[in-house]
Amino acid sequence: MENSQKNKIVIIGGGYGGLKALQSLAKDPNNEIILIDKNAFHFMQTDVYDLIANECDFSEMTLDLFTYCMGFDTDVTFLKQEVKSIDFKKKKVISDVQRITYDYLIIAVGARTKFVDSIPGLKEYAHGIKTLHRAMYFKQKFEMSLFKKIESEGVSCTPISIVVAGAGLSGVEIAAQMASFAKEFYEKHHFLCRKLNIVLVNSADHILKGLDKPLIKTSQKRLDALGVTLKHDTRVVSLTQESVQLSSGEVLDMDFMIFAGGIEPNGLVFNLELTKNQFGFIEVNEYLQSVDYKDVFVVGDCTTIYDKNNKRLAPTADIAEQMGIDAAKNIQNSINKKPLKKHTIASRGILIALGRRYASAKISNFFLHGFFAYVMKKLVEKSYFYLLDYRSVNGCKKIFCDPKD
Repeated sequence: MENSQKNKIVIIGGGYGGLKALQSLAKDPNNEIILIDKNAFHFMQTDVYDLIANECDFSEMTLDLFTYCMGFDTDVTFLKQEVKSIDFKKKKVISDVQRITYDYLIIAVGARTKFVDSIPGLKEYAHGIKTLHRAMYFKQKFEMSLFKKIESEGVSCTPISIVVAGAGLSGVEIAAQMASFAKEFYEKHHFLCRKLNIVLVNSADHILKGLDKPLIKTSQKRLDALGVTLKHDTRVVSLTQESVQLSSGEVLDMDFMIFAGGIEPNGLVFNLELTKNQFGFIEVNEYLQSVDYKDVFVVGDCTTIYDKNNKRLAPTADIAEQMGIDAAKNIQNSINKKPLKKHTIASRGILIALGRRYASAKISNFFLHGFFAYVMKKLVEKSYFYLLDYRSVNGCKKIFCDPKD
């Protein structure tokens, strides 16, 4: 027999963690779920490097959240609204349009590129690619630079100079993808002027700090083959419109710069009266609850969690999805008056895009690189998209639109 009163669960953020939590909670017909996001689409951020390298267009890495939520048979609603604040004591989410009450709340707002104030010129002249509009803007700027070099061919042949700051996963992937795309672009079309300078600035003594040695070795070898210049043990200290100064004193010419030197929680988190760590991320307990409120769960990149060995888990889509599933299970346990379960989240693998048709991967304790690893990465991404798209097609049918349109 169904409860007369449904469990009202609000999820803020339509990213990887938020959607996984929604999928789990929607299995119970006694749950009323409201998903809120300021964007009308889910952005598959793991595909952003393919977008920049023209391996896909933005329609292949976005999903309409309206039709997706309508694709469930249970009570699921999407609201395209921007959350301004949350009254945790009265259990109300306050958006730019209305106030929404909740029984349980999941905060899954993700993170953004951290443009630190201590680096003069960083906010004005550097680009981040954590959001779709920033990625699209950079893609257009990159392609226009290529076009200008072709247009001036025969008159001059000055190189395009790109600086990437930060040699973690994001920095390594974007440097490799741009270098690979430009190399193939010039060779395929037999252009005379083929100069492209990509410099990867790394504050550590090697790339991909914290990852396994086979991944580091393969990625380093691939970057070398693509002609990417690495500068270790140095960092960006200032920017102008046309140059980057490093802590070593060296000044690099640049057409544009990508900053991948760190992240911070999205803007909403700064306004919330919740306990946060020294970097501004929301503190959670072993059940993924806010340490302040037992009815508030936090998943994804806006919080920081650790594995069983007390090692900080990297903010990846894989980790966010696991958090979404575990948070949903604990909400369901709380509803059913069952004990909550401590999370046992651990990385299930790493897939690193290293240019067109090349990747490096760790699955369990096995390492792969090259084309086969690339195929595996594509299969993971495509299966993820098709599972979401299937739900969206169902939602589209409900409103009498042709899913092929």
